[in-house]
Order: sequence, then C-alpha cells, then structure tokens
Amino acid sequence: MFTKKRKIGRTISQLKPGDEYNSEKKVEDKDILLYLGFTNDANPVYIQHDYASRTPFQKPIVPHIMLNGYISSAVSMHLPGPGSVILDQNLSFPKPLYHYGTLKLKLTLEKIEQKEHRVSISVHGRDEYDDTVVKGSLTVCPPYPWKPVTHDTGTFENF
Repeated sequence: MFTKKRKIGRTISQLKPGDEYNSEKKVEDKDILLYLGFTNDANPVYIQHDYASRTPFQKPIVPHIMLNGYISSAVSMHLPGPGSVILDQNLSFPKPLYHYGTLKLKLTLEKIEQKEHRVSISVHGRDEYDDTVVKGSLTVCPPYPWKPVTHDTGTFENF
C-alpha cells in the first residue's frame, strides 16, 4: 500500500487562475454519526432534535468541521489534487447546513505564486436552497513533480 507510486495532482506549472472544482454531497445520518463517533463530539446541536429545536437553528445542524473536511478532501483529491497541502485557511459559516442537506461546493483557483510554490483558492459552499453555508479562502501548496531517484550511486562504496 505505501510502496506503490501514486498519481499526483496538478503541479504548479499545470495550474492556471480560473481553474475550478465543483461537487455536490448530500449529508446523511451515517456521515454525521461516523464523524461524531470518530471525534467523540457529542454536541447536542448536532444530534438532539429536542435541544436543537430550542436554539435559533431550530433543528440539528451539520458540524462545521465536517464541511471543512469536505473542502480539505476536494483540495487533496481534485484541485490541485493528491500531494497538495493546505497551508492556511480562512472560512466562515454564515448559515448552517442541516441534516439531509446538500453541500454544493465550488473551489476556484484565484492566484499562483510560483516563487513561494503556493496557490490561493476561494471557497464557496451553498445548500440546496442556494444559501451560502461556507465561504472563504485557502492557501495551498500544490504537489511537487516526481523526480527520479537513483539508489545505485555510491551503493558499493564500502566494498
């Protein structure tokens, strides 16, 4: 698993301002329960209908960090893709995404900084009613190109 060479995403030379990635994800109970079980986060606003009904949200909401996870996955799997690392993020959550809601995520490459080997990506996430549920920006280090490595140089120096 760890020795197989994996495909990398687009390197900095393959990217251009305006590149986009769009996706849609319907958030089901199983997704929320897996997240809550993994993190041991038992916030009642995420899982208890009776509690959530007494808050301004009126019903259980999707944890914001789950939305962040979907964004991180979009970066590391699609734009720029495998080998990418998020260096900085600035996200806000103007409205909640509710259970059984659909996250429509759009990432747009805004700026390329060749010398620093990083790109700026804007994030816009909407729900099924086109209300903004997450927005912001990311600074991402795109994957570095593969460089062939030879292991035979100097192998027998001591013999």
